[in-house]
Amino acid sequence: MFYNVENLFDTKHDSLKNDYDYLPGGFMNWNNWKYWEKQRNIGRVITAVGQMQSPALVGLCEIENDSVIFDLIKRSPIRAQEYDYIATNSPDWRGIDVALLYQRNKFKLLEKNEYELVRSDKDARPTRNLLHAVGKVISGDTLDVFVCHWPSRYGGQKISEGGRIDASQLLRDKVDSLFAVRQTANIIIMGDFNDHPNDKSIFKVLKARSINYHRSPNELYNMFFHRIKERDFGTLKYQGQWGVLDQFIVSGNLLMRSNRVKIDDNKAHIFSADFLTEKDEKYGGVHPYRTYLGPRYMGGFSDHYPIYMDLIIKAP
Repeated sequence: MFYNVENLFDTKHDSLKNDYDYLPGGFMNWNNWKYWEKQRNIGRVITAVGQMQSPALVGLCEIENDSVIFDLIKRSPIRAQEYDYIATNSPDWRGIDVALLYQRNKFKLLEKNEYELVRSDKDARPTRNLLHAVGKVISGDTLDVFVCHWPSRYGGQKISEGGRIDASQLLRDKVDSLFAVRQTANIIIMGDFNDHPNDKSIFKVLKARSINYHRSPNELYNMFFHRIKERDFGTLKYQGQWGVLDQFIVSGNLLMRSNRVKIDDNKAHIFSADFLTEKDEKYGGVHPYRTYLGPRYMGGFSDHYPIYMDLIIKAP
């Protein structure tokens, strides 16, 4: 599962970060009650996605720090699910990071890496680090998981595209390094890419193809590419238009029927349950029920829908 949780900030000032909007008395009028309501909401979503079984791996973005993740796994509705976590410590100017929750009985963490993005535009603001987890699943196979939150589209898609191309090249380099060691590596990349599956950063630089292409174990495939033209399909709605900015990208090995670790039915899903949705009064239809609309507190969940997919793992 992956979820952009829309600004999960605590109520304390981090002296090294620009978190003033999310302090009591700040622009967003953030407070302890709203913080804990947000935590309950996120826990509720994770529980609902898992239905009878909580997700073994949960990637999150727009989290402020370790403490908000600790509160999530210890004091929210998922506190009984035995999650542990890793998170980045990024230089991002807004003070947000990415994290990976994992259930220790299903994913044995072997290694955690994070990579800082060096921007080609030296004047660009610092952004989120790339998180990389290496672990063993119950079959004994190694699984590499990357969690991403690429630079935003602030200023326009074209003007800001360079930052996402930089992020894509960094990720591609790390993936190539894995394939050089293990040609049949099991790789899951999840994140808010702030680009669509057919944009240059993902399709041309990262080289993530549609799952309908000829499949090779050491190539990358985008689980949503083949669905981007579907009506009202997306994880985020901006000015009345749906977009698929939150995506799963996987190595071809996970799409092979003979592999001991594979994606169920080669499908990924957008979780758009009714309780996560509200009527779009301006553009018609519906959109995600978000926490804030500008400075106005809405009391919802996030401006993004979560995404998920099921892994089938053959026992040894």
